[in-house]
Amino acid sequence: MPFAVYVLGLAVFAQGTSEFMLSGLVSAIAADLDVSLSAAGLLTSAFAVGMVLGAPLMALFSRTWPRRRALLLFLAVFIAVHIVGALTPGYGVLLAARFVGALANAGFWAVALAAAVSMVPDGLRGRATAVVVGGVTIACVVGVPAGAVLGERWGWRAAFWAVAVVSLPALWAITRSVPGGVPGDRGRDRDRGRGGGTAPVADARGTASAGQGPETAPAPARTPAPIPVRDELRLLLTAPHLLPTLLTMALVQGATFCAFSYLEPLLTRTTGLTITWVPVALALFGAGAFLGVGAAGRYAERRPTAFIAYGMAALALGWSALALTAGRPLAALALIPLLGMLAFGTGTALITRVLGLAGRSSTLAGAFGTSAFNLGAAVGPWAGGVLLEAGGGYRSPVWVSAALMALALLTEGARRLRRVRSRERASGSTAG
Repeated sequence: MPFAVYVLGLAVFAQGTSEFMLSGLVSAIAADLDVSLSAAGLLTSAFAVGMVLGAPLMALFSRTWPRRRALLLFLAVFIAVHIVGALTPGYGVLLAARFVGALANAGFWAVALAAAVSMVPDGLRGRATAVVVGGVTIACVVGVPAGAVLGERWGWRAAFWAVAVVSLPALWAITRSVPGGVPGDRGRDRDRGRGGGTAPVADARGTASAGQGPETAPAPARTPAPIPVRDELRLLLTAPHLLPTLLTMALVQGATFCAFSYLEPLLTRTTGLTITWVPVALALFGAGAFLGVGAAGRYAERRPTAFIAYGMAALALGWSALALTAGRPLAALALIPLLGMLAFGTGTALITRVLGLAGRSSTLAGAFGTSAFNLGAAVGPWAGGVLLEAGGGYRSPVWVSAALMALALLTEGARRLRRVRSRERASGSTAG
C-alpha cells in the first residue's frame, strides 16, 4: 500500500476527531460562551450540514485541480478554522468556523477517496478505501475520548488546538507523498504514489529528464481531458445502481449514528451501568469499527454483494438484539463491538461500490458518498431523538436503527432485483 494512502488516513483521523468530539464538549462550550445547550448543539448540526452540502460543491470547485493542490488547500483551511475557533470569544464566529471547517473536510474527503483508489491497482481499491475510512474509526477510539479529556482538564479550546496540531504532519506529508497529477491519470498516480515521484519524466520534446537519450525516452504521458461538469453529472445520475447504493449508504449510516448518539443514556438508564463505563463502551464500539473496516478492505473485493447483504442483515438483527437485551450489562457490552464492526465494515464496502460504479467520475462519486454518509449521520440521530422525546424510552433509538436497517435491506433487494431483470432483458435481446 503506498505511503500516501496512510497519510490521507492520518488527515481523516484529525478531521473525524473534530467532527465527533463536540459530544463531550457541549456543556463546556455553552458555559464559556454563555449560550444554551441547544445552541451549543447547533455546532454539531452546522458541521453535518456543511458536510452534506460541501462534498459535491467542493468536488465541483476543485475537480480540475491537481489532487495534491486540492488536498493541501482543503487541509490548510481546516487547520486555519480550528485555530480561529480556539481563539474566538464569540459564538457566532465559532458557528461559522464549524461550517467552513465542514466544507473543507467534505472537499478533502471527496478528493482523498478518489486519490487513494487511483494510487493502487483495482484489486486493492477496497483496502485503500479502508485505510482512509479507518481514520474515522481510529478517531472514535482515540481522538474523541482524548478530546473529551483535554476539554475536561484544559478547556474545550485545547481540543481545537490539538486537532490543528495533529493535522500539521499530514499537511507536510501530503506535499512529499501524494502525486501532483490531475484527476484521471491513474497510471502515473500509482507509480508516483509508491515511489514518491522519482521516476524520469519526459519533457515536451520527448527527452527524458534523468539523462536518457532520445532513443530510449518514454513518450509523454497523456492526461485524459476532464469530463465537462454537465456530462459528469449525467454519467453519475444515470450510472446503473449508483443512486440506490447512495440511499442504502445513508440508511446504514443513519442506523449507526442513531444508536451511537444515544448510547450513553441507554447504558446508564436502561442497562444500569455507571457513567465510568460509557468511555469503555465507546472504545469497544470504535475497536469493533476498526476491525470492520479492516475486514472490508480484505474481503469485500472478493464477493462485495454478499458481503454487503450479509452485513446489513446482521445489523438489522444486531440492533434488534441490543434493544431487547439492553437491560443485561454483559449482553449489551458484548453486542456493542460486534455492531461497530458490522456497521463500519458494511459502510466501507458500500463506499467502495460507489467509487467502482462511478468510473472516471470518481471525485464527484466520492463527494456524493460523503454527502450520503453525513446525511445519514444527521437524519438518524434526529429520528431517534423524535421518538425519544415522544416518550418511546431509551431503547427507542435502537429500535429506530433496526427499522432503518430493514429499509436498507429493502432498497438493496430492489436494486438486486432490477439488476437481475436488466440482465434478463439484455440476454433476451441478444438471443433475439
